[in-house]
Amino acid sequence: MVLDQKNFTRYLNRHEIDVAVRGVAEKLNRDYKGKKVVLVCVLKGAFVFCSDLVRQLDLEVDVEFVRLSSYGRALRSSGTVTIIKDISIDIRDKHVLVIEEIIDSGRTLRFLYDRLKSAEPASVEIVTLLDKKAKRVTDVPVKYVGREIDDQFLVGYGLDLEEKCRNLPDIYYLKYPN
Repeated sequence: MVLDQKNFTRYLNRHEIDVAVRGVAEKLNRDYKGKKVVLVCVLKGAFVFCSDLVRQLDLEVDVEFVRLSSYGRALRSSGTVTIIKDISIDIRDKHVLVIEEIIDSGRTLRFLYDRLKSAEPASVEIVTLLDKKAKRVTDVPVKYVGREIDDQFLVGYGLDLEEKCRNLPDIYYLKYPN
């Protein structure tokens, strides 16, 4: 896939992304100073954000991965969340930070948040690079946000279109969605 064939335009450059990641890391370092945290990275999209974030944390961290699906190959969520890969550790009495690259409707994160809370952790907070509040249909307690964004379909920096474009260092938006 060639990016310009879908009418993409740069939305955030690498410097702007770095500033957002650094801002989130500073808040986490302050709020969790002296505590051990478990990062639950939501695959596949959040792996780039999580990788950059974890290197800026001055905390003791464990990293876990979960893979959920609500999109399939579509541009819009189906509304049904499926667990493809679950975490593999006991999070009871631990501080859990869910790492997500973007929050749209909130359905997937609400599902994951409730599921993690039921395991009786000391705390669960949601960390996202991008928060698309205009698309929110479900209340989800997002505490740490890199950037609030407009209602755009985005690719790059872990975000994909049909599993492509995740490796782009900048974030682009689709000017004319199908």
